Amino acid sequence: MQTAAPVRLREFSLPSAAKSAKARRMTETIAPGLLPEGLADRLPPQAEASARLVREVLDTVACHGYRRVMPALAEFEETLVARLQSAKAEDLCRAVDPASQRTLAIRPDMTAQIGRIAATRLASAPRPLRLCYGGPVLKLRTDQLRPERERMQVGAEIIGSDSVAAAVEIVNVAIEALQRAGVRGITIDFTLPDLVPALAAGPLPVAPQQVEGLRARLDAKDAGAIAAMGADAAPYQALIEATGPFHPAMTRLEAIDAGPAGGALAERIAALRAIAKPIGWDITLTLDPTERHGFEYQSWFGFSIFAEGFIGEIGRGGSYAVAHGDGTSEPAMGFSLYPDPLIDAGFGEETGRRLFLPLGHDAARAAALRGEGWITVAALSNEDDAAALGCEAMLAGNGITPI
Repeated sequence: MQTAAPVRLREFSLPSAAKSAKARRMTETIAPGLLPEGLADRLPPQAEASARLVREVLDTVACHGYRRVMPALAEFEETLVARLQSAKAEDLCRAVDPASQRTLAIRPDMTAQIGRIAATRLASAPRPLRLCYGGPVLKLRTDQLRPERERMQVGAEIIGSDSVAAAVEIVNVAIEALQRAGVRGITIDFTLPDLVPALAAGPLPVAPQQVEGLRARLDAKDAGAIAAMGADAAPYQALIEATGPFHPAMTRLEAIDAGPAGGALAERIAALRAIAKPIGWDITLTLDPTERHGFEYQSWFGFSIFAEGFIGEIGRGGSYAVAHGDGTSEPAMGFSLYPDPLIDAGFGEETGRRLFLPLGHDAARAAALRGEGWITVAALSNEDDAAALGCEAMLAGNGITPI
């Protein structure tokens, strides 16, 4: 019997130049202060500012009955991916867990983790369940507006309700938290994420295969491309005009409802007006009913938060659904703030006065001054320089001497 010749597997290898470059990278010494692209240390005073700003936000939402949770930094990949709605699986930073040999994923967003906690560990807790959180998240990729991969995320969620009352509370708590942190010139931009699918399935029918393309064109405000889609899509061009300052935009949206929409938008219009009504006059309100970027998993309501002097949004929120393991889900409403731009701009920085305490100072007097708001810096040797340590005054006996 003839024996088959052994099969030789073809060896694949990197080109010589690529192997050389890889070898150089493997042998190069990394500078002690070098960090991966998109990651950075926060030093004083930004580190203190970050902690202070996060605390201000969390203290504000806690006053409204939200209880803090601290999700794990990483989870098993499959459980995290199953809940991620605002990020794709391929955008996760991964590592292998040496204990279980399973793939771990570092969280790119904390909202999904809040959903997991609510659906599992707190499944029997009374609803509505109010939770808040704050911590870092890690992105695999960045964009031009936000080149950093590690970002701070802080927010609050109502689990068990996506009602108008829940939306009113969430929007106003987010505004109050930002104002308490010192942010002014706030703009809230409302959107209706499910508006186009709802109209396409009802009063303004569009073929199912065209709905996604129509949404993309509306998001881009491309009236010409919408007109090119045919007669069924033509009525949707009016939605582009219902964009801008809140009250004029709402008037145009009401005209659409009275015309081609045939009253199908009445409930959403009433909800938007109810949400806007208690918001203070110093907050700018706008409407973009077909905005979908960043609202891929929101249901009937969404909003973006902007602040004067900052490029891009500093927060986002809205209604969504929390999935349970048995195939059911429950409604939810929440917001997330991304305060890094605020921190870089100086929000949350230390405002207390720094007082130098010489060797042998009166400890009781120093404690009393801290109670009055002073930040004390105690000398450790006679060589300590009060001015170099950032102090503006010195304790002299029981009195205070400016430096």
